[in-house]
Amino acid sequence: MDIVSALSRWIHFMAGIMWIGLLYYFNFVQVAALKNAGADGTAAGITKHVAPRALLFFRWSALVTWLAGAALLGPYFMDAFLLRNGMGPIGIGAWLGTIMLFNVWVLIWPNQKKILGMVQATDDEKNTARRVAFLASRTNTMLSIPMLFFMATGMSHSALFSL
Repeated sequence: MDIVSALSRWIHFMAGIMWIGLLYYFNFVQVAALKNAGADGTAAGITKHVAPRALLFFRWSALVTWLAGAALLGPYFMDAFLLRNGMGPIGIGAWLGTIMLFNVWVLIWPNQKKILGMVQATDDEKNTARRVAFLASRTNTMLSIPMLFFMATGMSHSALFSL
């Protein structure tokens, strides 16, 4: 394995841990915490200090994970995305990761900016943004399970070890 492949593998692995870890944090910890904090008037600390920083690492770790995964696939990139030449499992994982990346950058982040007051939005726009961000985040949580399965399964493919 050459140095580029080794670095890509570790960057992909580490960024992926951060991305999925933050995804699970948002869905299993922060949503419930914000509900409780909103009830007792302490949500501002989370929305002002924690959420923006967590979202920064969330969106960039998503992009770094995807880019490192693409680099790791190297010459097998098209085979993986076209699900051919034995690259079906890793390709399904890559497609799920691509959908999740899209959700992060196109649905979750723009709507979170409205919710957190980083972008001007009316109350109706904020309510719509909450629903869209919530559904996209929940979708990513559900997609993460098969994505991790297919990517782990696909990593055993002998072609990837010859990179």
